[in-house]
Amino acid sequence: MNRFDLGGKHVAITGASSGFGHHFAGTLAEAGAKVSLGARREDKLAARVAEIEAAGGRAVSMALDVTDAGSVDAFLNDAETAHGPIDVLINNAGVESGAKTYVTIDEDDWDRVLDTNLKGAWMMAKNYTQRVIDGGREGGNIINISSITDRRTLKGQFPYAVSKGALTRLTEVMALEAARYGIRVNALAPGYVLTDVSRVLLESDRAPEFVKGIPMRRFGEFSDLDGPLLLLASDASAYMTGSVIVIDGGHVCASL
Repeated sequence: MNRFDLGGKHVAITGASSGFGHHFAGTLAEAGAKVSLGARREDKLAARVAEIEAAGGRAVSMALDVTDAGSVDAFLNDAETAHGPIDVLINNAGVESGAKTYVTIDEDDWDRVLDTNLKGAWMMAKNYTQRVIDGGREGGNIINISSITDRRTLKGQFPYAVSKGALTRLTEVMALEAARYGIRVNALAPGYVLTDVSRVLLESDRAPEFVKGIPMRRFGEFSDLDGPLLLLASDASAYMTGSVIVIDGGHVCASL
């Protein structure tokens, strides 16, 4: 039996219009999952659904603003209507504020980043958990997408790094509190992979020097996350909760 197989499972993904979420949707669908994609950019979601269906997968998409409780509830309702109860929730939605320090950032940017990256993950998880409880289900699975900036950061990553540090702690506390409902809560903490969030750094003049600090001497690729993602999403991780899996080419080790 292939314990990494996701056949029959329903996975809901936030922030699925680009970056990690966009890639995760294809990886999970290829592994047999039914996927529900949420984000604010509906045109990009629709294009991703078409790609997945053309490859033989099953996917639907709905508008989602993770900072709005009504939008969160509507998204989960529509996802369940389309594919049935959600087996795995992936909290991937995230934004950053550009190269800001705690001195140069303004209140609006602080609120936007913390509301999306942290509060949004909490609201999604809370609503999902209540559905598991109300439905009398045997359990569930939540995967939060954190970052190695939760422990190793650079100047100018405020408040993004703050939000990811808090998201890692949120994962651990939620794992303790969700176990009574049979819900596992884990996180992936990617290193530096080229996305809309990391593009400013990874395509800058600093990139060649920066990569020297990574023991494997390269930035990550989306495919590097596939194995860890399938581990956490599948029954292969049935005895894992509260874990934060780092995928960074040894970057965090280099800081020790």
